[in-house]
Amino acid sequence: MTLTQGHPGATAQPAAAPARERRTPRGRRLGEGLVPWLFIAPALLLFTVFKYLPMFDGVRLSLYEVRPFLGNLWVGLDNYRVVFSDDRFRAALGHTLLLAVGGTIGSVIVGFLLALLLEGTARSLWFLRTAVFLPVITATAVVGEIWRLLYYPTGDGFVNTVLSFLGIGPLHFLDTTGSAIWSVMAVSIWSGGPYNMVIVLAGLTQVDRGLYEAAALDGATTWQRLRYVTLPALRPAIAILLTLAAIRSFRTFTEVYVLTGGGPAGSTDVWMTRVYDLGFNRNEIGVASAAATVLFLVTVALTASIQWYQRRKEAQL
Repeated sequence: MTLTQGHPGATAQPAAAPARERRTPRGRRLGEGLVPWLFIAPALLLFTVFKYLPMFDGVRLSLYEVRPFLGNLWVGLDNYRVVFSDDRFRAALGHTLLLAVGGTIGSVIVGFLLALLLEGTARSLWFLRTAVFLPVITATAVVGEIWRLLYYPTGDGFVNTVLSFLGIGPLHFLDTTGSAIWSVMAVSIWSGGPYNMVIVLAGLTQVDRGLYEAAALDGATTWQRLRYVTLPALRPAIAILLTLAAIRSFRTFTEVYVLTGGGPAGSTDVWMTRVYDLGFNRNEIGVASAAATVLFLVTVALTASIQWYQRRKEAQL
């Protein structure tokens, strides 16, 4: 506060506020809101250039007959009609659904059991969790190649060597139409289970231990505690598991390509291997783009459906 000079009884006038204090709260909020975007801007740029732009370009190409060096011809929805009318695409869709359902259920169950076995704070569990999680951080192509060697169809193969002690085999896991797709599904479950284990372990940390003690005092069995205490608390984590596992299963490609290449006799041909064959081997890029777009739309619809169902269940509680 200052007084005007020359007037002893003058009214006190407030001093001018510093420039830093005159900054409005709205300006501060705007500056704070921009900081996170500056950190993620490099990742957004990379995703835009290498993922989103190619994705939108693929949707555009699905409406054309792609002719390199000759100019593309507009065909509208004809490529989609080819996809839905092709018998091999129908067979691939059936194989994809089978792998998606079996792989999703199997990997969720395996992940849940692993999480229950490896839950705790002991130091030895840290090593076991790391060892179990190794398939997730290993390149999928490497995993497929290792399992192709394990499935070697003679008595020298590791799996057949183990089965020989039981008087079984040797079995041709990847060379017969009846067993190839189930062998691929086993690899998918083996590689996806540890990923689901980590999510379930994170969910188990949120379970109130007092509920277990109260249930034990009431005489609840282990199964009853699992059903009425653990599973309800893990409902959000299970929703995430189902969503991610279903997306992974529908996009299965590398395991099938390395293990069987879609054979024998197309018995393991899935949607993505069919897209790869059309796009890179037959140069039918427009039809392949249409099939990839259909898979993208199915994935979005599946994710939205699972999230909607989960919110509906939470609202009913």
